[in-house]
Amino acid sequence: MPLISVIMPVYNGESTVRETTESVLNQTFSDFEFLIINDGSQDTTLKVLNSIKDSRIKVFSYSNSGVSASRNRGIDLATGEYVSFIDADDLWTPDKLETQLQALKSNAKAAVAYSWTNWIDQAGTPLRPGGHILAEGSVYTKLLLRDFIESGSNPLIRKHALRDVGNFDPALTHAEDWDLWLRLAARYEFVAVPLVQVLYRVASRSASTDVWKMEAGSLQVVERAFDLAPHLLPHESPQLKRKALAQRYQYLTLKALEGNVDQRHGLAAMRFFRHALGYDPTWLRKTKLMLIVLSKIVAAVILPQQQVQILKRWIKTMSSTTKNLDRI
Repeated sequence: MPLISVIMPVYNGESTVRETTESVLNQTFSDFEFLIINDGSQDTTLKVLNSIKDSRIKVFSYSNSGVSASRNRGIDLATGEYVSFIDADDLWTPDKLETQLQALKSNAKAAVAYSWTNWIDQAGTPLRPGGHILAEGSVYTKLLLRDFIESGSNPLIRKHALRDVGNFDPALTHAEDWDLWLRLAARYEFVAVPLVQVLYRVASRSASTDVWKMEAGSLQVVERAFDLAPHLLPHESPQLKRKALAQRYQYLTLKALEGNVDQRHGLAAMRFFRHALGYDPTWLRKTKLMLIVLSKIVAAVILPQQQVQILKRWIKTMSSTTKNLDRI
């Protein structure tokens, strides 16, 4: 019986699924099963997968049900003591499973090990670093303020902990990862591997570009979290809730402004920006970041295309001189 079950949901992933699969198969730790949940793909995904020969791979095909249902199917099929997930366009470094497993074995109280994440584009070119936050032990409050796990492709989790808290919530189409991490953090400790081991691919048409559904899911998760574990929250919960909402709207603002921003995303960013400042006006103190955020909003909402190109070049110049401005 394998020690780890790796679960990968995939829907129409023909362009990236081979590279992702190879990043799993090339792990330095090899005692795992690789459960691939084909979520009704209509492209050549299955053909690509069938061309990869490795006894650890098991492919299961279902009608399209969404990422949460696919991950849950994988959990039900998993035989390993530990479970990890990877999306079909993300990548792992070769030592990811080995070091996360060592971290959990060294800390009997921890049920979740996570690493650091960096962002890449569709071609695999590095875009920017993730938050690289080091939080261990009881992390519920920190996780409520910011999803420092940053990716569904990140953690290694003890399977019994998943059974205790329940699986992914299929009713949440966005922020379902954050919701599960919070439920785990309400009962178990976390341990960090302070290494970049997850490469999160930003695709122009990925689910993460639907910032409106992201907002709805995020607000649901925040409300749930304050009801889930009040004993873990400090007495100043109203202030903490405002801070959590401020952080989330800051994130949504920056998310809406990623890549080539059309007018709809510009208008969404403007609304998110207003909410972020309403919850936390001190965000304005980040002067250079504010210049870039407001410039992108103006460019998307107001300016004609020729002036947009000029402004984009200026933004690129400003961004190159300011470290990590597009991160919270």
